[in-house]
Amino acid sequence: MTSVHEDRPVVRPTHQDDIAAAGSELIGGPVGRWARLGSSRLTPVRVVALVAIGMFALGMVQKIPCYEWAWFRGTSSQYTHACYSDIPHLYLGRGFADGLVPYFDRLTGDMEFLEYPVLTGLFMQVAAWLTMPFDGSVQEREQAYWMINALMLMICAAVIAVCVARTHRRRPWDALLVALAPALALTATINWDLLAVALTAAAMLMWSRGRSLAFGILIGLATAAKLYPVLLLGPLLVLCWRAGKYREYGAALLGASGAWLLVNLPVMAFAPEGWKKFYTFSQERAVDFGSFWLIITQRTGKPLDVEAVNTYATLLMVAVCAGIAALTLTAPRRPRFAQLAFLVVAAFVLTNKVYSPQYVLWLIPLAALARPRWRDFLIWQSGEVMYYLGIWMYLAYTTSGDKRGLPPEGYQLAIALHLLATLYLCAVVVRDILMPERDAVRRDGSDDPSGGVLDGAEDTFVLGKAAHPPRHAVHHFEGPRVEWGATAGSGAAER
Repeated sequence: MTSVHEDRPVVRPTHQDDIAAAGSELIGGPVGRWARLGSSRLTPVRVVALVAIGMFALGMVQKIPCYEWAWFRGTSSQYTHACYSDIPHLYLGRGFADGLVPYFDRLTGDMEFLEYPVLTGLFMQVAAWLTMPFDGSVQEREQAYWMINALMLMICAAVIAVCVARTHRRRPWDALLVALAPALALTATINWDLLAVALTAAAMLMWSRGRSLAFGILIGLATAAKLYPVLLLGPLLVLCWRAGKYREYGAALLGASGAWLLVNLPVMAFAPEGWKKFYTFSQERAVDFGSFWLIITQRTGKPLDVEAVNTYATLLMVAVCAGIAALTLTAPRRPRFAQLAFLVVAAFVLTNKVYSPQYVLWLIPLAALARPRWRDFLIWQSGEVMYYLGIWMYLAYTTSGDKRGLPPEGYQLAIALHLLATLYLCAVVVRDILMPERDAVRRDGSDDPSGGVLDGAEDTFVLGKAAHPPRHAVHHFEGPRVEWGATAGSGAAER
């Protein structure tokens, strides 16, 4: 197999993507052939980081009506202004304002203990410690707590953008998809999800550099902040199986298990009731916002049994994961890691009994790596922005006395649109896997820039048509031609 040289020039999206070219007219048009890229201090990575910080700041500005008054005066105002955030409410509701220790101190009210994973709880506690010097009314301390959390989450957003920019060495500008994503600006400070997203993005970067143990440690830490990152170990197992990279996968699994245990074990040992609250709450939680299960509940007028939904959702997820595994082993070329990572996380949020608006943050960096095409990305983001507005208008309708807002039928349509938008992006990613000549990342002859040890590796186990030499349509690449799909051994064609 011919290796791909890492010193080849940076891919210019404005030369490959019509939407990117059209958008570049706002800043002078596509880069010219004589442009000296990287010759100034504003390198692509730095530009992406600055844009991400700027968009995050715009998202903070959008929250001003709530920051100034709507969080503190009634319920529906924060919904009609579409600026709701859990952060100030949980400062009081989870005992941080009273100096209670998460997981160890029992709470008053409907929640006995903090219902977040341990690393997220630590993040929340650090922000509470930083809020302590601020004296004043409860409202002023809530404002300070939100602002401190927002600044910490801004750092996470910058880390995500930088990691995505550096994961595909020759495609740093794809990270603008992350930096300019409207859903990121709108949802970044609803909750604390960006911590897990940043750790996951850093893990993807480490894997792309061939650092399997570091990848595993970061995935373990990310899973200690939010459950979804552990899902990435599933498709990675199948990819390593196809490529015969068992040792590297073992190192990743060891690192993930060790890091997760290191964070969780102290709380598990000394505050077991508080520690398990996140897991019991996830199991006991009823069908909630954003899921197709809620559409079923509202259309039938009958609440669904929680245990039954848990079972059905699990079976659906297992079935989709089995399909992803089959796709991985039978695809004409080994799928890229980012493609499968996006598909498995998307499958989780689509089948889950709740699809909160901030869950889109989990998918944004993976989508930018899996399908770096502006048209498809913006179609998906449009669905998410419509849902973002839809859920707050629906909550305004249910909480206001005059029923101003979006009625249930309209909210169900908003749910359907954002689910369909996510399914659309999944469909084009699957198409790229089945027709790799249409994959934007592989147009120049690259294999898997985020694949680390998988990049350019020969297959050792494949099924179906993948066991035979690929019959791809002729395609003209910008760079040197690379032959893919050959299995180890001279008898691969006879399998």
